[in-house]
Amino acid sequence: MKGFKEFLLRGNVVELAVAVVIGAAFTNIVNAFVKGVINPIIGVFGSKDLASYSSCLKGPCEVSATGEVTRGILILWGSVLSAALQFLITAAVVYFVLIVPMNRMAARRQSPAEAAAEAEAKEVELLTEIRDALVAQR
Repeated sequence: MKGFKEFLLRGNVVELAVAVVIGAAFTNIVNAFVKGVINPIIGVFGSKDLASYSSCLKGPCEVSATGEVTRGILILWGSVLSAALQFLITAAVVYFVLIVPMNRMAARRQSPAEAAAEAEAKEVELLTEIRDALVAQR
C-alpha cells in the first residue's frame, strides 16, 4: 500500500491527470474554432461543412437516406482534412502556449554551475573538432 501511495503522490501522475482534463476541455474549444471560424472561411470556396467533401473512387456512388453507401466506394476526405486541421491547431497552441514558455522558464532556472558545466562541455567539443580538423589537414 505504501508503494501505491508514493506512486500516486509522485508529481507525474497528478500532472498526467491534469493534462487529460485540460486536453479534453481544450478539444472542445478547438472543435468549436474549426466549426465556427475555419469551416466558414473554407465555405467561401465551397461547402461550409468539410465533412461534405468526398470523392467516388469506384463507379457511381449512391448514398441512402440514412447516409450509408449502397453502391461504389466513397472516400470522405473532407472529414480527414477537418481532423488534420483540428490536430494542427491543437498542436500549435500547445506548443506556443505551453512548451515554449516552459522551456524559457527552465532555461532561466538553470543554476550557474549547470550553465558553466554546459559551456565547458561545448568548449571541449569545439576544441576536439578544431584538433581533428588540424590533424586532417596534415
